[in-house]
Amino acid sequence: MSSDLVIDVRNVTKRFGGLTAVNNCSLSVRRGSVTGLIGPNGAGKSTLFNIVAGNIVPDAGVVMFDGQDVTGLAPHELFRAGMLRTFQIAHEFSNMTALENLMVVPGNQPGEYLGNAWFRPGLSKSRETEVRKKALDVIDFLKLGHVRNELAGNLSGGQKKLLELGRTMMVDAKVVLLDEVAAGVNRTLLNDLAANIERMNTELGYTFFVIEHDMDLIGRLCDPVIVMAQGETIAQGPMSEIRANPAIVEAYFGTPVETA
Repeated sequence: MSSDLVIDVRNVTKRFGGLTAVNNCSLSVRRGSVTGLIGPNGAGKSTLFNIVAGNIVPDAGVVMFDGQDVTGLAPHELFRAGMLRTFQIAHEFSNMTALENLMVVPGNQPGEYLGNAWFRPGLSKSRETEVRKKALDVIDFLKLGHVRNELAGNLSGGQKKLLELGRTMMVDAKVVLLDEVAAGVNRTLLNDLAANIERMNTELGYTFFVIEHDMDLIGRLCDPVIVMAQGETIAQGPMSEIRANPAIVEAYFGTPVETA
């Protein structure tokens, strides 16, 4: 049913000059799922992902989010609606601590306004205390307590990815878009990152839409997995079925499965 769909992409097309990057593409993300998006280089994954995230406006088609048409809305508007995103290269505030990076996420805090800071300091302080407690809870959940007071710019690549994941927990996210979360992360921290995504999904009910090249990570986290090739979706299902699909092997390697 449509009410189960947190993201519903309908017949989306995007062209760049004479190149059609996304061609009449449709897909959906069900509430409570961890849905993966894979495909060979040039398949149109990143373009479609950026259309959903509001970074690119499609030439045709509709993007529905939580039952509302959000086609063409800017990323900050989608953020307010509950769509959050992480990036392949982490975007931290490098001169702020890990804890402070979490505390700046919730919007419209009273202390953001000079008048409140001067004339209603109690209100600002009360809200800051609430946000700090939430941030400390997130730090504990992600097991980042040992670096909570470290400048975010000094963290490792994996720790920065965990911090970005933590920022999505500071507000009421309806869906989190994960953009190549494994990029630049060592295997030990990647295992921690995957475990936290699983916990957020199973224990807290988070919905994830994941674009990723690490097939082992996709296989661990995602069901269903959606495959794109040449700007179109060509398959969807559990990773075990995707790996055994001859059309997908041919899309990746350019040869029939028997030859591959």
